[in-house]
Amino acid sequence: MFTLENKTAIVTGGGSGIGRAISILFAKQGSAVHILDFDSNGANKVVEEIKASGGNATAHQCDVSNQQQVTDIIKAIAEISGSIQLLINNAGVAHVGTVETTSEDDFNRLFNINVKGVYNCLQGAIPFMKATGGAIVNMASIASSVGIPDRFAYSMTKGAVVGITLSVAKDFLNDGIRCNCISPARVHTPFVDGFISKNYPGKETEMFEKLSKTQPIGRMAKPDEIAHLVLYLCSDEASFITGCDYPIDGGFINLNN
Repeated sequence: MFTLENKTAIVTGGGSGIGRAISILFAKQGSAVHILDFDSNGANKVVEEIKASGGNATAHQCDVSNQQQVTDIIKAIAEISGSIQLLINNAGVAHVGTVETTSEDDFNRLFNINVKGVYNCLQGAIPFMKATGGAIVNMASIASSVGIPDRFAYSMTKGAVVGITLSVAKDFLNDGIRCNCISPARVHTPFVDGFISKNYPGKETEMFEKLSKTQPIGRMAKPDEIAHLVLYLCSDEASFITGCDYPIDGGFINLNN
């Protein structure tokens, strides 16, 4: 079950955190994985890890907000692989601030990576995916469904991702392309550790505990737990699922009273 044999997958932001977990799992399940990441060192390390376990992976240094760069890389992947069946739009950045404290530069930066980056990858990959059909999973967030303090720009971009998902799912039904998104709550990644260190110096342990307990289940998710949901949605076992947003949140949306 959940095999990805003979499928080519593109994973953006696959050099760390959730993207790393997805890339490793997809390769384990038989997919040829192409990691697009701004951090070439991180992407190359994940590729080495995958190859050491007998998997098939390639790293591509890429700024997902640069349309020409994305288009060229995806075209090259399609030419080498013959087809593209899976696209995981995972790359993204966060920001702390209300509408009053979010600068125009920060607003544009989040839009360009979190929204335009998804658009660029979809526009680049879908023409090739139409040949065989396939599955797309976009990374949204619980911030697209509930109000979270000081996350104005981030919430805006993740709400857009949900809207993009529904539109793409509708437009390409007849091409055999399924499109879903998932909405994680907090996930324990190196990004989270860096975020806490930067914004709460000297209070790292206290803030980690506080952020963990905002999930009713009492902890943050592990990257592998997110990756397994993405695997399911990309597998043939999920062939009847499209146009859905899946919270994976330890009860955050429905159990926080």
